[in-house]
Amino acid sequence: MSFERGLREVFNRYSLVTMSHWTRQQRAFAVEAYFSNGHSIIATQRAFRAHFNIAPRASVPGRQSIITWVNTFKGTGSVVQNRLNVRRPRRSAENIEAVRRSFLQSPRRSARKNANVLGISVRSVRRILHDDLHFHPYKLAVVQELSERDFVTREHACEEFLERLPDDAIVFFSDEAHFHLSGCVNRQNMRYWSDANPRELHERPLHCERVTVWCALSRVGIIGPYFFEENEVAVTVTSARYLNMIQNFFLPNLNERGLGDIWFQQDGATAHTAAPVMRVLREHFPGRLISLRGDIQWPPRSPDLAPCDFFLWGYLKSIVYTDRPRTLAELKNNIRQALANIPVAMLERVCQSFKNRANQCIANGGRHLSDTIFKTS
Repeated sequence: MSFERGLREVFNRYSLVTMSHWTRQQRAFAVEAYFSNGHSIIATQRAFRAHFNIAPRASVPGRQSIITWVNTFKGTGSVVQNRLNVRRPRRSAENIEAVRRSFLQSPRRSARKNANVLGISVRSVRRILHDDLHFHPYKLAVVQELSERDFVTREHACEEFLERLPDDAIVFFSDEAHFHLSGCVNRQNMRYWSDANPRELHERPLHCERVTVWCALSRVGIIGPYFFEENEVAVTVTSARYLNMIQNFFLPNLNERGLGDIWFQQDGATAHTAAPVMRVLREHFPGRLISLRGDIQWPPRSPDLAPCDFFLWGYLKSIVYTDRPRTLAELKNNIRQALANIPVAMLERVCQSFKNRANQCIANGGRHLSDTIFKTS
């Protein structure tokens, strides 16, 4: 392509941008001059410049602009295209019905695959879904599988919670969780923009450094964090280590608060329900222990009922990684600060949510809390 031709192409593209700046009178004259000068663009531009007394270096309508006005005039009898009257053809009733049947039959199949099966463009399928059928691509919620036995256990436990727990009861809900130093890597959103593949790898250790955190949450405050570690290295939570934490960390902190009779909740992990641990817990919480083999049985496979699971761990992990801690010491400090900054009003709402969830569980016959999962109540 010659330099002159390339320059002309750039000029024509610029004319597309500035096409809307010309008045209706100027467009009408350009169309008339085009036909009067034997369809010559250059002659049309010269006539335009002379008629409107345009300076030699000032711009005139480009080739593409003139052709567009001429084509518009041929098609509509006007030099101005009325965009309000330009309507896309409606989707046929047959295609709409075909798309409806296809998605009702295979609601998990993608729009692209359904389009291939139906022989309709993906764009048309998406427009039919949104504009005609008013379908929405809902995400599936991943929950723990429950059996018929679990339904009965969960419903019975929730009935006991609401019946036996006083309205003003203080319950410390406890659990532990792992916080990895690396956080998590979303590979789908990791991109490297370049004109060539850099073949760059994101390296991470097979066994990433982590901390194992234990907390006890109540409506009046949180006791914790406690880190299960030896020589600043995370260790497995065994019954001996758990018992040591209860005796030397949790109970002393609890006694300092002087809260009177409280309830204590834990899940059914083996380390939690070992005989030595249960003896100590029954001694300190007589008649007020919520646990496997406790005074109120805690139902298995019920993270949707446990405040640490449905609130605390997710809330903490959304905060502690914001400044990308590089060492375990920084990660632990972030956890401490995040816990200390949780307001009591938020904890009160969490504990009220526990009661609401218990009521929903009973109403659902022990099944999943659909209203809570899909936020319909």
